[in-house]
Amino acid sequence: MKLKVDKDADALYLTIDDSTIAESEEVSPGVIVDYNAQEEVVGVEILHLSKRSRQSNIRELIFETI
Repeated sequence: MKLKVDKDADALYLTIDDSTIAESEEVSPGVIVDYNAQEEVVGVEILHLSKRSRQSNIRELIFETI
């Protein structure tokens, strides 16, 4: 998995799988889910990140496995 925050685009992208994106769907305003040919989720993009999170939270990443 890879997490990328693009300050210029004001977006966050979570790559779950490196397979080719076959289809994308906006599941909520500004939230796009990418699917591969097998209809598996391979990525999630969140637009307008600064409006969804405090700036201080964008600089800190906490990874937790349960």
